[in-house]
Amino acid sequence: MISKFVREQKRYNQSELQDIFQCSEEKTVDIIKRLKEFGVLKAVKATDSQKNMSDLLEEDIEVADVEIGENEYLYVFTFVGVITVWGCVLKCCPKYILTNNDPLTELKTIIKVLEKYNAKEQIIRMYNDNSESSAFNLLAVMIFLLHDYYENGAYTNTKDIIETNGSGEILWDKTINETFTYLSNNRPYYIELFTQKRINDDFDYFKRLHESIISICSRELKDADLLDLFDILPVEVSDEELDDFGEKDYILYRIQNELNLQFNTRKQLLLKTLYAYVAHSSTLAEIDCFTMFGTNSFNLVWEKVCAEVLDNQLQTPLGSLPISLSDGYNPYDLLISLIEKPKWNGYKQDGSEFQKAARETLVPDLVSIHKMNNSHQFIIFDAKYYNIQLEHGKELRGQPGIGDITKQYLYQLAYKNFVNDHGIHDVKNCFLMPTEQHSIINKGYVNIEMLDALGLQNIQIRQLPAELIYSHYLANEKMDIGLLHL
Repeated sequence: MISKFVREQKRYNQSELQDIFQCSEEKTVDIIKRLKEFGVLKAVKATDSQKNMSDLLEEDIEVADVEIGENEYLYVFTFVGVITVWGCVLKCCPKYILTNNDPLTELKTIIKVLEKYNAKEQIIRMYNDNSESSAFNLLAVMIFLLHDYYENGAYTNTKDIIETNGSGEILWDKTINETFTYLSNNRPYYIELFTQKRINDDFDYFKRLHESIISICSRELKDADLLDLFDILPVEVSDEELDDFGEKDYILYRIQNELNLQFNTRKQLLLKTLYAYVAHSSTLAEIDCFTMFGTNSFNLVWEKVCAEVLDNQLQTPLGSLPISLSDGYNPYDLLISLIEKPKWNGYKQDGSEFQKAARETLVPDLVSIHKMNNSHQFIIFDAKYYNIQLEHGKELRGQPGIGDITKQYLYQLAYKNFVNDHGIHDVKNCFLMPTEQHSIINKGYVNIEMLDALGLQNIQIRQLPAELIYSHYLANEKMDIGLLHL
């Protein structure tokens, strides 16, 4: 299998993709069509302005058929993670990795972040019982099975064996009826006792099936150069193939019967996954096998990671904040509940007014209150997944839009009364963007002068080393906000 790195949001022409896929023009077109079909590749007009863009706007996306040798369109990956298509493994790294063409270490960390994020958000699905076979995700199933094997071991079933003078429970009925009895002073004595012991059945059908599938998955991931990327050690515990266990329908029949007997949650999930694997039996190298492990919404992952690492307090009760709560505030209210909701006013038939409050309102990415030099700092962060170019002598591009800027100002207005009531004088606004660099970069700030006149703060821009943020996230650690020097 071909295994190559590609970059999210980078513009590729058809010939560049053909070099990556290492195949004919015809097959390249087929792969492009397949990627577009699953929404992980978009087409845009081949213009000079598009070549320099680091983000994809909805209005730029072109809906057009792919033809051999055309140069009218550029193609953009909108995915972070791993894709396998037609025997080709595409390792899609995030758009902020600009200088490293072989970012194996970085992508390994990102895979761990995705796995942790996925544990709660379920962005990577193994399969969907109610949909077509195309929803089956072979790569995700393989990785799940290998992780489960290392955590829980092989599927086990027990069997009861009877021993003579063993260490298990004594079977008195069998002992009395089937052994020789000595009598002494009218008391019976038994030289031999039948005992019962429960042991794991090493030749159990499902244990063998599980070990066979695990070994097959391990070999396939090794051939696809993915074991190291997913930080998985190879497993070779069986040389049996699926054919050794009978026809597909027979294997599925046996698994279904076993499912009806098992009530252990782990065993049920494992059996269902084995069932899906056998039912859709295919390999990563097959032409019609398309599988993904990752997300086309990495911006949400970045937001979540920043919120965890920088101690988001929006869902914190006011009474638990690191301040002395002023009178008039309910200590059980959440910090986010202080943001006013729009009120819609209408008129009754008699001309009097009535009012309805909207359910939704402004929601910042994260707000953090922390102590700084014997005073408190109130910081409103917005995690922005952008590659900003803010350099002297170069064109400004890759920046957040006017809506993102005005919302940051409004967030400060929304908390103005709370901040004043608690004597907090140090209020900061900040965009957080990822970088492949190894130190925090003070990129500058953005402001709107008419809003500055209202006493609102400029919005500072900090580029955070993604590796540092991910390491804190994976270790469940908070980052020292003082390092941002806001």
